Amino acid sequence: MSRLMAMARIGATAAGGVDRAALSAEDAAAQALMAQWGAELGLSASRDAAGNFFLRWQAGEGAPVLSGSHLDSQPTGGRYDGVYGVIAALEAVQAIQQAGVMPRRPVEIVAWMNEEGSRFAPGMMGAAVYGGARALADILPVRDKHGMSVQDALAATSAALREVPQRTLGGVPYAYVEAHIEQGPELEREHCPIGIVSGIQGKHTFRVTVRGEASHAGTSTRAERRDALLAATAMVQALAQALHDDADIVKFTVGRFDVTPSAPSVVASQVVFSIDLRHPDSEELRRLSGLVAPTCLAQSGACAVEVERLSAADSLTFPAALRDRLAAAARRLELPARGLISAAGHDARYLHPICPSAMLFVPSRGGITHNEAEFTEPADLYAGARVLADVLAELATLEGRP
Repeated sequence: MSRLMAMARIGATAAGGVDRAALSAEDAAAQALMAQWGAELGLSASRDAAGNFFLRWQAGEGAPVLSGSHLDSQPTGGRYDGVYGVIAALEAVQAIQQAGVMPRRPVEIVAWMNEEGSRFAPGMMGAAVYGGARALADILPVRDKHGMSVQDALAATSAALREVPQRTLGGVPYAYVEAHIEQGPELEREHCPIGIVSGIQGKHTFRVTVRGEASHAGTSTRAERRDALLAATAMVQALAQALHDDADIVKFTVGRFDVTPSAPSVVASQVVFSIDLRHPDSEELRRLSGLVAPTCLAQSGACAVEVERLSAADSLTFPAALRDRLAAAARRLELPARGLISAAGHDARYLHPICPSAMLFVPSRGGITHNEAEFTEPADLYAGARVLADVLAELATLEGRP
Protein backbone atom coordinates (compact mmCIF):
# COMPACT_ATOMS: atom_id res chain seq x y z
CA MET A 1 0.00 0.00 0.00
CA SER A 2 2.92 2.31 0.67
CA ARG A 3 4.15 1.80 -2.88
CA LEU A 4 0.68 2.22 -4.37
CA MET A 5 0.10 5.45 -2.47
CA ALA A 6 3.55 6.78 -3.40
CA MET A 7 2.74 6.14 -7.05
CA ALA A 8 -0.68 7.79 -6.63
CA ARG A 9 1.04 11.03 -5.63
CA ILE A 10 2.59 11.25 -9.10
CA GLY A 11 -0.07 13.03 -11.14
CA ALA A 12 -2.48 13.23 -8.20
CA THR A 13 -5.73 15.10 -8.79
CA ALA A 14 -7.60 17.24 -6.26
CA ALA A 15 -10.44 14.69 -6.11
CA GLY A 16 -8.13 11.86 -5.08
CA GLY A 17 -7.52 10.32 -8.48
CA VAL A 18 -4.63 10.32 -10.93
CA ASP A 19 -3.83 12.12 -14.19
CA ARG A 20 -0.72 10.42 -15.54
CA ALA A 21 -0.78 10.54 -19.33
CA ALA A 22 1.37 8.22 -21.41
CA LEU A 23 4.87 9.58 -22.14
CA SER A 24 4.28 12.63 -19.94
CA ALA A 25 6.60 14.01 -17.28
CA GLU A 26 4.45 12.20 -14.71
CA ASP A 27 4.81 8.92 -16.59
CA ALA A 28 8.58 9.36 -16.64
CA ALA A 29 8.57 10.09 -12.90
CA ALA A 30 6.57 6.92 -12.27
CA GLN A 31 9.09 4.87 -14.25
CA ALA A 32 11.96 6.50 -12.37
CA LEU A 33 10.36 5.50 -9.06
CA MET A 34 9.93 1.92 -10.30
CA ALA A 35 13.60 1.88 -11.32
CA GLN A 36 14.55 3.03 -7.81
CA TRP A 37 12.45 0.33 -6.15
CA GLY A 38 13.83 -2.26 -8.56
CA ALA A 39 17.42 -1.30 -7.84
CA GLU A 40 16.78 -1.91 -4.14
CA LEU A 41 15.91 -5.51 -5.06
CA GLY A 42 18.83 -5.98 -7.44
CA LEU A 43 16.69 -5.60 -10.57
CA SER A 44 18.03 -3.90 -13.70
CA ALA A 45 15.84 -1.32 -15.47
CA SER A 46 15.59 -0.87 -19.23
CA ARG A 47 13.29 0.65 -21.86
CA ASP A 48 12.64 -0.34 -25.46
CA ALA A 49 12.08 1.79 -28.55
CA ALA A 50 8.30 1.72 -28.02
CA GLY A 51 8.61 3.21 -24.51
CA ASN A 52 7.90 -0.02 -22.63
CA PHE A 53 9.64 -0.13 -19.25
CA PHE A 54 11.17 -3.30 -17.75
CA LEU A 55 12.75 -4.45 -14.50
CA ARG A 56 14.70 -7.70 -14.87
CA TRP A 57 15.71 -10.19 -12.21
CA GLN A 58 18.47 -12.15 -13.93
CA ALA A 59 17.97 -15.23 -11.77
CA GLY A 60 18.36 -17.84 -14.52
CA GLU A 61 18.72 -18.33 -18.25
CA GLY A 62 16.35 -18.43 -21.19
CA ALA A 63 13.08 -16.70 -21.89
CA PRO A 64 11.76 -14.69 -18.94
CA VAL A 65 8.56 -15.00 -16.97
CA LEU A 66 6.90 -11.63 -17.57
CA SER A 67 4.35 -9.85 -15.40
CA GLY A 68 3.01 -6.32 -15.18
CA SER A 69 0.48 -3.91 -16.65
CA HIS A 70 0.69 -0.12 -17.18
CA LEU A 71 1.44 3.12 -15.32
CA ASP A 72 -0.49 5.60 -17.48
CA SER A 73 -4.01 6.65 -16.53
CA GLN A 74 -7.11 8.36 -17.84
CA PRO A 75 -7.22 12.17 -17.30
CA THR A 76 -9.47 11.62 -14.28
CA GLY A 77 -8.34 8.08 -13.52
CA GLY A 78 -8.10 6.12 -10.31
CA ARG A 79 -5.22 4.95 -8.15
CA TYR A 80 -5.33 1.25 -9.06
CA ASP A 81 -6.08 0.77 -12.76
CA GLY A 82 -2.92 -0.59 -14.37
CA VAL A 83 -0.49 0.44 -11.67
CA TYR A 84 -1.73 -2.34 -9.36
CA GLY A 85 -0.50 -4.99 -11.80
CA VAL A 86 2.96 -3.40 -12.05
CA ILE A 87 3.44 -3.01 -8.30
CA ALA A 88 1.93 -6.43 -7.55
CA ALA A 89 4.54 -7.95 -9.89
CA LEU A 90 7.30 -6.08 -8.03
CA GLU A 91 5.91 -7.27 -4.69
CA ALA A 92 5.77 -10.83 -6.04
CA VAL A 93 9.44 -10.75 -7.06
CA GLN A 94 10.40 -9.40 -3.65
CA ALA A 95 8.39 -12.16 -1.96
CA ILE A 96 10.02 -14.84 -4.15
CA GLN A 97 13.46 -13.49 -3.28
CA GLN A 98 12.72 -13.35 0.43
CA ALA A 99 11.37 -16.92 0.35
CA GLY A 100 14.70 -18.12 -1.01
CA VAL A 101 13.24 -19.49 -4.24
CA MET A 102 15.89 -19.91 -6.95
CA PRO A 103 14.32 -19.54 -10.42
CA ARG A 104 15.48 -21.43 -13.49
CA ARG A 105 14.78 -18.43 -15.72
CA PRO A 106 14.73 -14.63 -15.47
CA VAL A 107 11.68 -12.82 -14.12
CA GLU A 108 10.73 -9.45 -15.60
CA ILE A 109 8.30 -6.75 -14.55
CA VAL A 110 6.84 -4.60 -17.32
CA ALA A 111 4.95 -1.32 -17.59
CA TRP A 112 3.50 -1.10 -21.11
CA MET A 113 3.42 2.23 -22.93
CA ASN A 114 0.08 3.98 -23.56
CA GLU A 115 -2.36 1.27 -22.52
CA GLU A 116 -5.15 3.74 -21.91
CA GLY A 117 -5.11 5.46 -25.29
CA SER A 118 -6.35 8.69 -23.71
CA ARG A 119 -3.42 10.72 -25.04
CA PHE A 120 -2.50 8.77 -28.18
CA ALA A 121 -5.06 6.62 -30.01
CA PRO A 122 -5.48 3.73 -30.07
CA GLY A 123 -4.50 2.33 -26.69
CA MET A 124 -2.20 -0.60 -25.85
CA MET A 125 0.40 0.78 -28.27
CA GLY A 126 3.48 -0.47 -26.44
CA ALA A 127 2.21 -4.03 -26.00
CA ALA A 128 0.99 -4.14 -29.61
CA VAL A 129 4.42 -3.17 -30.94
CA TYR A 130 6.20 -5.56 -28.56
CA GLY A 131 3.94 -8.42 -29.65
CA GLY A 132 4.34 -7.65 -33.35
CA ALA A 133 0.73 -6.65 -33.99
CA ARG A 134 1.78 -3.11 -34.94
CA ALA A 135 4.97 -1.67 -36.42
CA LEU A 136 6.91 0.93 -34.48
CA ALA A 137 6.89 3.13 -37.59
CA ASP A 138 3.08 3.14 -37.51
CA ILE A 139 2.79 4.61 -34.01
CA LEU A 140 5.57 7.21 -34.15
CA PRO A 141 3.60 9.79 -36.22
CA VAL A 142 0.45 9.57 -34.05
CA ARG A 143 -0.28 12.92 -32.40
CA ASP A 144 -2.14 13.97 -29.28
CA LYS A 145 -4.72 16.78 -29.23
CA HIS A 146 -1.93 19.36 -28.80
CA GLY A 147 -0.05 18.15 -31.87
CA MET A 148 2.73 16.31 -29.99
CA SER A 149 3.76 13.11 -31.78
CA VAL A 150 4.55 9.81 -30.13
CA GLN A 151 8.05 10.10 -31.58
CA ASP A 152 8.67 13.46 -29.89
CA ALA A 153 7.09 12.33 -26.63
CA LEU A 154 9.27 9.21 -26.63
CA ALA A 155 12.36 11.39 -27.10
CA ALA A 156 11.34 13.65 -24.20
CA THR A 157 10.70 10.67 -21.92
CA SER A 158 14.02 9.07 -22.90
CA ALA A 159 15.80 12.32 -22.06
CA ALA A 160 14.14 12.40 -18.64
CA LEU A 161 15.17 8.76 -18.07
CA ARG A 162 18.60 9.03 -19.64
CA GLU A 163 20.12 6.75 -16.98
CA VAL A 164 17.81 3.89 -17.95
CA PRO A 165 19.46 1.92 -20.81
CA GLN A 166 17.71 0.98 -24.05
CA ARG A 167 17.00 -2.67 -24.83
CA THR A 168 16.13 -4.52 -28.02
CA LEU A 169 12.49 -4.22 -29.03
CA GLY A 170 10.35 -7.35 -28.77
CA GLY A 171 10.96 -10.85 -27.50
CA VAL A 172 9.11 -14.08 -26.70
CA PRO A 173 8.53 -14.56 -22.96
CA TYR A 174 8.19 -17.98 -21.35
CA ALA A 175 4.81 -16.83 -20.03
CA TYR A 176 2.95 -13.63 -19.19
CA VAL A 177 0.63 -13.06 -16.22
CA GLU A 178 -1.15 -9.75 -15.64
CA ALA A 179 -2.91 -8.75 -12.42
CA HIS A 180 -5.56 -6.04 -12.65
CA ILE A 181 -8.58 -4.63 -10.88
CA GLU A 182 -11.77 -6.04 -12.36
CA GLN A 183 -13.27 -2.74 -13.56
CA GLY A 184 -16.68 -4.31 -13.11
CA PRO A 185 -19.00 -5.32 -10.24
CA GLU A 186 -19.10 -9.13 -10.43
CA LEU A 187 -16.39 -10.07 -7.92
CA GLU A 188 -17.57 -7.56 -5.33
CA ARG A 189 -21.19 -8.64 -5.82
CA GLU A 190 -20.23 -12.26 -5.06
CA HIS A 191 -17.75 -11.36 -2.27
CA CYS A 192 -15.04 -13.18 -4.23
CA PRO A 193 -11.46 -11.85 -3.94
CA ILE A 194 -9.98 -13.54 -7.03
CA GLY A 195 -11.16 -13.63 -10.63
CA ILE A 196 -9.53 -16.02 -13.09
CA VAL A 197 -9.97 -14.34 -16.46
CA SER A 198 -11.16 -16.69 -19.20
CA GLY A 199 -10.52 -14.21 -22.01
CA ILE A 200 -11.08 -10.69 -23.33
CA GLN A 201 -14.08 -9.55 -25.33
CA GLY A 202 -13.47 -8.09 -28.76
CA LYS A 203 -13.04 -4.39 -29.39
CA HIS A 204 -13.07 -2.43 -32.64
CA THR A 205 -12.32 1.30 -32.67
CA PHE A 206 -12.94 3.98 -35.30
CA ARG A 207 -12.25 7.64 -35.97
CA VAL A 208 -14.98 9.44 -37.92
CA THR A 209 -14.20 12.77 -39.59
CA VAL A 210 -17.13 14.86 -40.85
CA ARG A 211 -16.23 17.79 -43.10
CA GLY A 212 -18.63 20.62 -43.81
CA GLU A 213 -18.13 24.35 -44.26
CA ALA A 214 -17.86 27.19 -41.75
CA SER A 215 -20.46 29.92 -42.21
CA HIS A 216 -22.09 32.76 -40.32
CA ALA A 217 -24.73 31.66 -37.80
CA GLY A 218 -26.85 34.72 -38.50
CA THR A 219 -26.71 35.00 -42.28
CA SER A 220 -26.36 31.52 -43.77
CA THR A 221 -29.66 29.79 -44.56
CA ARG A 222 -30.46 26.21 -43.67
CA ALA A 223 -30.40 25.24 -47.35
CA GLU A 224 -26.93 26.75 -47.81
CA ARG A 225 -25.33 25.22 -44.75
CA ARG A 226 -22.98 22.25 -44.66
CA ASP A 227 -23.21 21.80 -40.89
CA ALA A 228 -20.70 19.17 -39.77
CA LEU A 229 -22.06 19.15 -36.22
CA LEU A 230 -25.65 18.38 -37.20
CA ALA A 231 -24.44 15.65 -39.54
CA ALA A 232 -22.19 14.15 -36.87
CA THR A 233 -24.92 14.09 -34.22
CA ALA A 234 -27.27 12.43 -36.71
CA MET A 235 -24.62 9.78 -37.32
CA VAL A 236 -24.22 9.09 -33.61
CA GLN A 237 -27.98 8.71 -33.11
CA ALA A 238 -28.27 6.46 -36.16
CA LEU A 239 -25.37 4.32 -34.95
CA ALA A 240 -26.94 4.00 -31.51
CA GLN A 241 -30.09 2.67 -33.16
CA ALA A 242 -28.30 0.39 -35.66
CA LEU A 243 -26.09 -1.16 -32.96
CA HIS A 244 -28.82 -1.52 -30.34
CA ASP A 245 -29.51 -4.99 -28.93
CA ASP A 246 -32.30 -5.82 -26.48
CA ALA A 247 -30.00 -8.15 -24.52
CA ASP A 248 -27.69 -5.20 -23.73
CA ILE A 249 -24.53 -7.10 -24.72
CA VAL A 250 -23.23 -4.64 -27.33
CA LYS A 251 -21.04 -1.87 -25.91
CA PHE A 252 -21.14 1.22 -28.17
CA THR A 253 -19.38 4.37 -26.97
CA VAL A 254 -18.64 7.77 -28.49
CA GLY A 255 -16.19 9.11 -25.92
CA ARG A 256 -14.57 11.95 -27.86
CA PHE A 257 -16.20 14.69 -29.94
CA ASP A 258 -14.01 17.49 -31.32
CA VAL A 259 -15.73 20.40 -33.07
CA THR A 260 -14.02 22.96 -35.34
CA PRO A 261 -13.97 25.95 -35.05
CA SER A 262 -16.01 25.53 -31.84
CA ALA A 263 -17.28 29.12 -31.88
CA PRO A 264 -20.81 30.12 -30.77
CA SER A 265 -21.70 32.05 -33.92
CA VAL A 266 -20.06 29.84 -36.56
CA VAL A 267 -21.55 26.78 -38.24
CA ALA A 268 -19.18 23.87 -37.56
CA SER A 269 -16.85 23.10 -40.45
CA GLN A 270 -15.51 19.83 -39.06
CA VAL A 271 -16.26 17.25 -36.38
CA VAL A 272 -14.04 14.34 -35.42
CA PHE A 273 -15.48 11.70 -33.10
CA SER A 274 -14.40 8.32 -31.77
CA ILE A 275 -16.25 5.00 -31.74
CA ASP A 276 -15.48 2.21 -29.28
CA LEU A 277 -17.45 -0.95 -30.16
CA ARG A 278 -17.25 -4.17 -28.11
CA HIS A 279 -18.89 -7.61 -28.09
CA PRO A 280 -17.76 -11.00 -26.71
CA ASP A 281 -18.69 -12.83 -29.93
CA SER A 282 -16.12 -12.10 -32.65
CA GLU A 283 -18.43 -12.91 -35.56
CA GLU A 284 -21.14 -10.61 -34.24
CA LEU A 285 -18.60 -7.88 -33.55
CA ARG A 286 -17.38 -8.02 -37.14
CA ARG A 287 -20.98 -7.83 -38.38
CA LEU A 288 -21.68 -4.79 -36.24
CA SER A 289 -18.43 -3.13 -37.33
CA GLY A 290 -19.55 -3.50 -40.90
CA LEU A 291 -22.54 -1.27 -40.15
CA VAL A 292 -20.46 1.70 -39.01
CA ALA A 293 -19.30 3.18 -42.34
CA PRO A 294 -22.61 2.84 -44.27
CA THR A 295 -24.59 4.22 -41.32
CA CYS A 296 -22.37 7.30 -41.15
CA LEU A 297 -22.49 7.79 -44.91
CA ALA A 298 -26.29 7.61 -44.90
CA GLN A 299 -26.46 10.53 -42.44
CA SER A 300 -23.76 12.70 -44.04
CA GLY A 301 -26.15 14.93 -46.02
CA ALA A 302 -24.24 17.77 -47.67
CA CYS A 303 -21.08 16.94 -45.73
CA ALA A 304 -18.21 14.59 -46.53
CA VAL A 305 -17.43 11.77 -44.10
CA GLU A 306 -14.38 9.57 -43.63
CA VAL A 307 -14.53 6.49 -41.38
CA GLU A 308 -11.13 5.18 -40.32
CA ARG A 309 -10.82 1.88 -38.46
CA LEU A 310 -8.09 2.34 -35.83
CA SER A 311 -8.05 -1.18 -34.40
CA ALA A 312 -9.89 -4.48 -34.80
CA ALA A 313 -9.22 -6.90 -31.96
CA ASP A 314 -11.49 -9.94 -31.85
CA SER A 315 -12.38 -11.84 -28.68
CA LEU A 316 -9.80 -14.27 -27.27
CA THR A 317 -9.58 -17.12 -24.77
CA PHE A 318 -6.55 -17.58 -22.53
CA PRO A 319 -4.97 -21.09 -22.38
CA ALA A 320 -6.65 -23.42 -19.92
CA ALA A 321 -3.35 -24.70 -18.47
CA LEU A 322 -2.31 -21.28 -17.20
CA ARG A 323 -5.79 -20.49 -15.91
CA ASP A 324 -5.69 -23.79 -14.02
CA ARG A 325 -2.42 -22.76 -12.38
CA LEU A 326 -4.01 -19.54 -11.13
CA ALA A 327 -7.04 -21.45 -9.81
CA ALA A 328 -4.78 -23.99 -8.08
CA ALA A 329 -2.76 -21.22 -6.46
CA ALA A 330 -5.94 -19.62 -5.11
CA ARG A 331 -7.00 -23.00 -3.65
CA ARG A 332 -3.60 -23.49 -1.99
CA LEU A 333 -3.93 -20.07 -0.42
CA GLU A 334 -7.55 -20.81 0.59
CA LEU A 335 -8.83 -17.83 -1.40
CA PRO A 336 -12.21 -18.11 -3.14
CA ALA A 337 -11.94 -17.69 -6.91
CA ARG A 338 -14.24 -17.76 -9.93
CA GLY A 339 -13.86 -17.48 -13.67
CA LEU A 340 -15.06 -14.47 -15.66
CA ILE A 341 -14.48 -12.78 -19.00
CA SER A 342 -12.84 -9.37 -19.20
CA ALA A 343 -15.20 -6.80 -20.67
CA ALA A 344 -12.34 -4.28 -20.83
CA GLY A 345 -9.27 -4.51 -23.04
CA HIS A 346 -5.84 -5.19 -21.55
CA ASP A 347 -2.22 -5.46 -22.70
CA ALA A 348 -2.41 -9.24 -22.24
CA ARG A 349 -4.34 -9.26 -25.53
CA TYR A 350 -1.09 -8.65 -27.42
CA LEU A 351 0.98 -11.12 -25.40
CA HIS A 352 -1.53 -13.93 -25.96
CA PRO A 353 -0.43 -14.62 -29.58
CA ILE A 354 3.28 -14.91 -28.73
CA CYS A 355 3.37 -16.74 -25.38
CA PRO A 356 1.08 -18.49 -22.86
CA SER A 357 -0.75 -15.63 -21.14
CA ALA A 358 -3.24 -15.21 -18.31
CA MET A 359 -4.90 -12.58 -16.15
CA LEU A 360 -6.24 -12.41 -12.63
CA PHE A 361 -8.68 -9.83 -11.30
CA VAL A 362 -9.38 -8.41 -7.87
CA PRO A 363 -12.68 -6.67 -7.02
CA SER A 364 -13.54 -3.05 -7.86
CA ARG A 365 -15.90 -1.30 -5.44
CA GLY A 366 -19.17 -0.64 -7.25
CA GLY A 367 -17.50 -1.60 -10.51
CA ILE A 368 -16.28 2.00 -10.74
CA THR A 369 -13.19 2.56 -12.87
CA HIS A 370 -11.64 5.24 -15.11
CA ASN A 371 -12.88 7.46 -12.31
CA GLU A 372 -11.25 9.22 -9.38
CA ALA A 373 -13.57 7.31 -7.03
CA GLU A 374 -12.03 3.96 -8.08
CA PHE A 375 -11.27 1.80 -5.03
CA THR A 376 -10.26 -1.75 -4.12
CA GLU A 377 -10.07 -3.02 -0.55
CA PRO A 378 -6.46 -3.50 0.61
CA ALA A 379 -7.25 -7.09 1.64
CA ASP A 380 -8.28 -7.85 -1.95
CA LEU A 381 -5.15 -6.20 -3.33
CA TYR A 382 -3.06 -8.38 -1.00
CA ALA A 383 -4.96 -11.52 -2.03
CA GLY A 384 -4.30 -10.91 -5.71
CA ALA A 385 -0.62 -10.24 -5.07
CA ARG A 386 -0.36 -13.50 -3.10
CA VAL A 387 -1.83 -15.52 -5.96
CA LEU A 388 0.41 -13.72 -8.46
CA ALA A 389 3.53 -14.40 -6.38
CA ASP A 390 2.62 -18.08 -6.04
CA VAL A 391 2.11 -18.51 -9.78
CA LEU A 392 5.20 -16.52 -10.80
CA ALA A 393 7.33 -18.60 -8.43
CA GLU A 394 5.89 -21.77 -9.97
CA LEU A 395 6.46 -20.59 -13.54
CA ALA A 396 9.98 -19.43 -12.78
CA THR A 397 10.97 -22.88 -11.50
CA LEU A 398 9.15 -25.17 -13.95
CA GLU A 399 11.21 -27.51 -16.11
CA GLY A 400 8.73 -27.91 -18.97
CA ARG A 401 6.05 -25.87 -20.65
CA PRO A 402 3.90 -23.46 -18.65
